[in-house]
Amino acid sequence: MDGPPAASRVSERIGITAARRIALAAQGFGTTRPDVVNQGHLRRTLGRLGLHQIDSVNVVTRAHYMPAFSRLGAYDTALLDSAAWGKRGQRRMFEYWAHEASLLPLDLHPLLRWRMAEADRGDVGYAGMRRVARESREAALTLLERIHQEGPLTASAFESSRTGWWEWSQSKHMLEWLFYAGHITTATRRRSFERVYDLPERVLPPHILALETPAADVARRALVEIAARALGIATLAELRDYFRLRPQDATAAVTELVEDGVLLPVQIVSWPQAYLHRDARRPRRIEGQALLAPFDPLVWERARAERLFGFRYRIEIYVPAHKRQHGYYVLPFLLNEAIVARADVKADRQAGILKVHAVHLEPDAPPDTLDALQAELALMASWLQLNGCTMPDRIDRD
Repeated sequence: MDGPPAASRVSERIGITAARRIALAAQGFGTTRPDVVNQGHLRRTLGRLGLHQIDSVNVVTRAHYMPAFSRLGAYDTALLDSAAWGKRGQRRMFEYWAHEASLLPLDLHPLLRWRMAEADRGDVGYAGMRRVARESREAALTLLERIHQEGPLTASAFESSRTGWWEWSQSKHMLEWLFYAGHITTATRRRSFERVYDLPERVLPPHILALETPAADVARRALVEIAARALGIATLAELRDYFRLRPQDATAAVTELVEDGVLLPVQIVSWPQAYLHRDARRPRRIEGQALLAPFDPLVWERARAERLFGFRYRIEIYVPAHKRQHGYYVLPFLLNEAIVARADVKADRQAGILKVHAVHLEPDAPPDTLDALQAELALMASWLQLNGCTMPDRIDRD
């Protein structure tokens, strides 16, 4: 559903170039990268975006490390690890299902408790989780009691065997339900990236747990506003998708935000009804460059990326090799106000090299694209503590 809420009146017509600049500025692009990145920079980046999506693929680096690199440049990932999974007093983030599995600022915890309550009742989640809530609650609570008694545990601590990647044991489904329902959270991650579960009261700061739980509609309105700030200018579907809200809930929240003047209905040629956050910056130009993860909020909604940049992007990890158009793990390359290229990249840690298997330039890529891309790839290699990067023999133009 991408229709406008009732009573939306267009306040302004905005050109696509201006919309693109608004979106880039809202996402943290167009500012000078700091010489040294500290916790404050990471905290502000996370606060601006609202979340870092987590993904298990580690071809270059874990996805949650990339948004900060794209915006800030090279930084010590131990800073993010400490904020996400460090000691209780050092934590600035928590894990939960938001867009997908995500790292979120701690102060968003109360805004997602309505979702935890729905998961507890078995109203949301995949089928296996819902079955746990409705049919195996007592058994799941015995796992919770074991964590309570023994301390932090991984899923493997409950499993005697595992028959395949997609064939989860019943205990794994129970743990996922306990996690979605807020009964447990992530204490840390092992080197293999396996979650270590523990009780929220032993992981999250007491002042966060003590925060008042808002009504569900109030929380969802707050989440839509966070999405609107992060996107700058967006359609209803894009605002809904950011925190994966139900269409009717997103529509109600947008309607209220429009009525209160927080969101301004605007018209962009060939777009569905769009909304501008009242505090969105309107820069006259955007300068800078960045390699983007496939799960970066600038491009994760593929239709939005195509509307904003004329850039058609699909992740091809699950496409058979002979059918891939651009490669296995392809990073879009942003140069100033346009996505001008894409690079199929792999960090070969054994060889100590960032391997660039393929580069495809967009049809309108400017002459300095390749030089700028090589500089950003060299920066990425240094950030990953590799000894440089190798470029393909041929550069393709789409």
